Amino acid sequence: MTSVTEAVFDLRGLKCPLPVLRSRKKLSAMLPNEDLVVETTDPLAVIDIPHMCREDGHILLETIKTEDGHRFRIRRGEQVSRS
Repeated sequence: MTSVTEAVFDLRGLKCPLPVLRSRKKLSAMLPNEDLVVETTDPLAVIDIPHMCREDGHILLETIKTEDGHRFRIRRGEQVSRS
């Protein structure tokens, strides 16, 4: 199944916990099965973003190491456990 849309969210330069908090907020405004690409420079994001996806019911499709951080491709889950 392909996603309906894909948004790119530039969170480079932000430190923990802001990448997770802002990603969570952005995902909550999206429709199920839409993809969000998050770009970060925070080294803890490689731990925090996958944990947020598991906790909130999203699917982490891909994690890519970039020159200055990481790029995460997240598919918004059908039912998000957070309100």
